[in-house]
Amino acid sequence: MDQFWVFGYGSLMWRPGFAYLVSEAARLHGYHRSLCVYSHVHRGTPEAPGLVLGLDRGGSCHGMAFQVAPEDWPATIGYLRSREQATSVYLERHKTVRLLASGRVVRAVTFLVDRAHRQYAGVLEDEEILRLVRRGQGVSGHCIDYVMNTLSHLREMRIHDPALERLALRLGSQAASSNSS
Repeated sequence: MDQFWVFGYGSLMWRPGFAYLVSEAARLHGYHRSLCVYSHVHRGTPEAPGLVLGLDRGGSCHGMAFQVAPEDWPATIGYLRSREQATSVYLERHKTVRLLASGRVVRAVTFLVDRAHRQYAGVLEDEEILRLVRRGQGVSGHCIDYVMNTLSHLREMRIHDPALERLALRLGSQAASSNSS
């Protein structure tokens, strides 16, 4: 492989944490962005899990592709494995993504949710998602911040994510009502 790419769909879009040559909006077919992972480390604990994004089967996902220099690849993949695989809830895979500006198709490393893992939450009711996001706090901070930062970046990229938009409205109205009491 002479080119090294990483596909990000959540916090990797706005906080990659590794050096890259170029970044470009990209689309992955066959998977969609979903708050479907109980977070036991970064945005929650085993006793009080938060909820984070995973790439789950079906649909497609707009995100960001990062090209990494060959000499930086060993350090980058090591960093990503440490960051994304703290509890092995994701499956590291090479997937084909389309770079939206250039139309090029590249193979990129991405992390798909492992549906057989105990932290896979599946499809949750809106009330349960709200509860988990509101209470989630781990070594990387509050779950609410994670959701809002991801949504802010998606908006900057002009990507509409109805589920995250709906959640943000609920989070905002609850924060406003708790501040007025």
